[in-house]
Amino acid sequence: MSVQLGMPSPAPGAGTGSGLSVPPRRPAGTPRGLFDRYGRRATDMRLSLTDKCNLRCTYCMPAEGLEWLSKEAVMSAAEITRIVRIGVDHLGVRELRLTGGEPLVRADLVGIVSALREAHPDLPISMTTNGVGLDKKAVALKEAGLTRINVSLDSLHEETFTKLTRRPFLDKVLAGIDAAWAAGLGPVKINAVLMRGINDAESPDLLAWAVERGYELRFIEQMPLDADHGWTRRNMITAAEIRGLLSRDFVLSPDPRERDGAPAERFEVRRRDAASAEATGPVVGTVGIIASVTEPFCADCRRTRITAEGKIMSCLFSREEFDLLGLLREGADDEELARRWQDAMWIKPKAHGMDHTGLGAPDFVQPDRSMSAIGG
Repeated sequence: MSVQLGMPSPAPGAGTGSGLSVPPRRPAGTPRGLFDRYGRRATDMRLSLTDKCNLRCTYCMPAEGLEWLSKEAVMSAAEITRIVRIGVDHLGVRELRLTGGEPLVRADLVGIVSALREAHPDLPISMTTNGVGLDKKAVALKEAGLTRINVSLDSLHEETFTKLTRRPFLDKVLAGIDAAWAAGLGPVKINAVLMRGINDAESPDLLAWAVERGYELRFIEQMPLDADHGWTRRNMITAAEIRGLLSRDFVLSPDPRERDGAPAERFEVRRRDAASAEATGPVVGTVGIIASVTEPFCADCRRTRITAEGKIMSCLFSREEFDLLGLLREGADDEELARRWQDAMWIKPKAHGMDHTGLGAPDFVQPDRSMSAIGG
């Protein structure tokens, strides 16, 4: 049976939660690259360096933490370098984001970045981090070849920060952000998740802080990726609510730049005149809102994910993973590894791990893994 791009057909094992380690083969004649049945092509690679984290954010991990992967189960520096090379040289990956867990807990992080940069002089390499310990590594990461950095920060208030992360590390995170900026890891992007009744009222102050320092703040709708499986759509703060909260002090207008597959919808930010309620003065910065739940962007998704133990996840909400690292360790050549990756991406779900959008819909089943275990 032939399958044409944009003409999806059922794939054996796809979306069934069967946990297949080997995906079905793509139809003959499909294009080179990480295409799926819906005509999307993944060029943005998210690669997790570890599942370990030194925070216990309530929307991600349980208070007691998780059972971590063994060192042997996690990709080595050499394995990471090879997998990235296959993605870039064979499959058209154009951008790499290093994630976790918390990437900074890997002792060989700087060496990994250096090896990746040596192999790919022009590849944009970014990293998402919670910022704890970043002040000690920012300069080394910049010198190794890291392009820029995203730092998670949900509150500027110690009490709120501690409540959300279950760790009293706000000062360490702020020091890390300052160090990243000073080292030239810009534009520095700040990721924030708003929790109803906890930090949602702080959102205008967080935006004011970000624009004053030249950081790009991005609010992310809370997604059902918490280890406790306590997420409900009713309790989450929506993108519409975020825009309403920010309107207390700011006027947002659409950013004229092309979105170009980016998960965040960007807005230009102007200060609001208290008397007239109109915008006053020039654009002072930008803000992004990632509305994966209420305003999904799945139709233009360009991401492919590799977990810390070398599993391919075609969708953040997929309940199936396909083993790439095991195949590599068995001695597979680059062509065989590339083919496995392509086959896994071909059966990528249409949206939210299903054949339709609908986080919180009756047929949505939350993945077993939390965000820290998947890699953001």
